[in-house]
Amino acid sequence: MSAANNKMIEALILQTNYLVPKSKDEILTLSSMTLAMKSLCESHNDIWTLMTALELPVSDWEGKWIDVYFDISSKLLEICNGFSSELSRLNQGNLPLKCALHNLDASSKQYLQACSLLDDWRQHVSSRNPRIEKCSSMLDNLVGSLDLPKVKNSTKGKVLMQAMYGVKVKTVFICRVFTATFSGSSKKLSNLNVADIHSWAPDFRRLQNLVNEESRVRFSGGKFTVLNELEAVDASVKILYPTIQAGVDTIEIEWLVKTVEELHAGAEKLSQGNDLFAKGVDGFFEAVMTSRDTLLSSMRFDKTVNDHSPGRNRHMQVVH
Repeated sequence: MSAANNKMIEALILQTNYLVPKSKDEILTLSSMTLAMKSLCESHNDIWTLMTALELPVSDWEGKWIDVYFDISSKLLEICNGFSSELSRLNQGNLPLKCALHNLDASSKQYLQACSLLDDWRQHVSSRNPRIEKCSSMLDNLVGSLDLPKVKNSTKGKVLMQAMYGVKVKTVFICRVFTATFSGSSKKLSNLNVADIHSWAPDFRRLQNLVNEESRVRFSGGKFTVLNELEAVDASVKILYPTIQAGVDTIEIEWLVKTVEELHAGAEKLSQGNDLFAKGVDGFFEAVMTSRDTLLSSMRFDKTVNDHSPGRNRHMQVVH
């Protein structure tokens, strides 16, 4: 493979501006997860740009390439659906949180009701989503079949397979971090082994080690969540809950107002981050769907051309 192709694939996989955090504090935040999802979208779209640049028609793909691609993409669509369901579940927690904040307003002072609502919120967000467990199983399956089929006598095919392998490694790594974050379990993390024959392997391993090690440190702290924005809201809730449950006298009102403001700011940041990440997941879903549709359309087009025979009306060969 040429040096130019190596550089192209390395850029396709790493995209360090998106993936390498500036500090450990940026790991496991909704903003960093949104950037990582954007990077995944671009990598999957770039696969098709690469195929066009290589001038490699679908008719040159071996059947097993196509089977592998459709199997991978179908699992990725299911994983996207799992992430979307988790984000929807977290969004459902906004209602009791907003109601609690309303009851803590200076004009309301309905502290007992606020306590009940905060308790409802914490129970809701600390529950586990079985669809995330399903995502974990599908990622295990993808790890087990990480290597793509070997390519014989096709230089362009080898370049494409190398790029697809790298994007698959990147996709599994990122989705595993997301799954671990949502499940609250470090067992969902794993270290992917990438051979040194790939020019991007050392940089990828450094990124993987950085993210996984920091993630495991946070999991070992015994918190019910390692997602920064969610943890910030929970920290405010844990401060407020026992105080308002015991009753707030006039001396503590100033402190209460400040703490409620912090909770409100944290809830807003969580909600906004959740919405942005949800859009990122939707974008990735669309990118995968578009790739599948493009491949299917190309296969139909190739079949139409191959089936064309002299004397047959070209307009009769439109594939529906």
